[in-house]
Amino acid sequence: MAQREAMRDSATRPRTRAGGRRSRAASGQADCQSATGCQPAPHKTASIIGAVWAFAVLLALPLLASDTIKLRSGGKTIDLPIERYVAAVVAGEGGVLKSPAARQALAIAARSYAVRMRGRHSADGYDFCDTTHCQRADLAAITPAIEAAAAQTARQLLWYNGSVAYTPYSRDCGGRTEDAAALWPEQAAPYLRSQLDPYCVRAGSLKWQWTADPVKTAAALLRAGLRTPARLENIALTERTPSGRARTLVLSGSGESLRVSAGSFHAAVGREIGWNTVQSERYEVRGLTFQGTGSGHGIGLCQRGADQMGAEGHSYRDILGFYYPGTAVGATSRGISWQRLGGDSITLMTTQPDRDGEVLALAQTLLTALSRRTGWPAPPGIEIRAYPTLDAFRDATGEPGWVAAHTDGRRVHLQPVSLLRARGALESVLRHELLHLLMEAQAAPNLPLWFREGLVEQLNRGNAAAGSDTPADSALRQTADAKEARRAYAQASAAVQTLVQRYGEGTVLGWVRTGLPAEVTKASASQPATKSK
Repeated sequence: MAQREAMRDSATRPRTRAGGRRSRAASGQADCQSATGCQPAPHKTASIIGAVWAFAVLLALPLLASDTIKLRSGGKTIDLPIERYVAAVVAGEGGVLKSPAARQALAIAARSYAVRMRGRHSADGYDFCDTTHCQRADLAAITPAIEAAAAQTARQLLWYNGSVAYTPYSRDCGGRTEDAAALWPEQAAPYLRSQLDPYCVRAGSLKWQWTADPVKTAAALLRAGLRTPARLENIALTERTPSGRARTLVLSGSGESLRVSAGSFHAAVGREIGWNTVQSERYEVRGLTFQGTGSGHGIGLCQRGADQMGAEGHSYRDILGFYYPGTAVGATSRGISWQRLGGDSITLMTTQPDRDGEVLALAQTLLTALSRRTGWPAPPGIEIRAYPTLDAFRDATGEPGWVAAHTDGRRVHLQPVSLLRARGALESVLRHELLHLLMEAQAAPNLPLWFREGLVEQLNRGNAAAGSDTPADSALRQTADAKEARRAYAQASAAVQTLVQRYGEGTVLGWVRTGLPAEVTKASASQPATKSK
């Protein structure tokens, strides 16, 4: 079953149901309904959420060839096809790369960064600027080799645990990458930890030296809003990150000493005096003279090391695997590390057991109550999969973004629990899917689709208005139009409500095993199938 929401992605994805069943909720609330096909197996259902969710889902969506990036360049905002933007970034950030594999790896890192960080300048009316504040993009420097790197990796992203990875990169790590937690604690990730880089070492890491002009340096710091002694006489490095990079500096002169972060010092001097001054945080400083290695922050992919890997015969996948360990390359979500939680009759598969563990207890309670109410015994081997991202759910099920759950056989696929919980839909979605599991375990062959869906909705929500029209199967199964689906499920629910009022709930429940009596089948057949437009 798949519970649906009218979100920004209402486009459907290729379906792989092959005659299976589905169920969807069709109300304006978080309730859902199921649609099941005529064959008893394999059983597949899907549930929809009828109302627009009141919040934006900030999850990366798979790229389409027609996707564009709004880029601010030369004082103008231009719309660029995503792959053209990727090529411009490879030209601007990695134009000196010689290895095709390194260019391909950088293209995937740049594309992943663009997808994850899209809208960084949304308040200004565009996605990215063309400077290193975002990613340096140089349209004029695109070469055929760079165009080929973008084209050969088109649509490929780097994934971690079902989400697009955060993929920073730098020119030269100096032989050891930096841990993201040291510079950007909010971006800390297992695949962005410090590690030795023998490839950068073998390539011959950049060595540099710079002596600060005390007057110009003090002026640059003041313009950046930083404090500095009136007369800058000495700079001392007093604290390092675990990778050995500078973390804290002490500026001395005129009888005073002031602490400043090495990153803030680097940014202030770079913006005002030039980025060829302090080229990285991997240095020693004596007096006002800096001697260092590397270029850039050193987090993630090292371009010098990547180029060396390519020269040694490694592929772009090898390069990305080395610099972002534990990630996976693909056009759709990858790298989900499932953890299993077992209950009495239900197993929960999740990537966040501490957060999602409550789902198992809730599902077990609901299953027991529903089985008692309906008299339908619970089948063995029920599994619930709580996906970490909307993308991961959609890729696994083929459902559009407005579907919140999908049941295939005895496996229930859920959108991220946090999304369902925030919408207040979690319990309703679970109840809906479990009702379908119970029903399909004893459903008579050829039990009509409208009856299955309508009965599940009645048991899940109840109190629907009665009606006599039954929807067409095509209206219940289609995934292109959420409004049409809601109308179809409302009709199915109303038709079953009429039967419950006339024959009683117990009798109607009994028809799941025995099939509809002739008088009901005849009556529904005499009604023209209703299609929603």
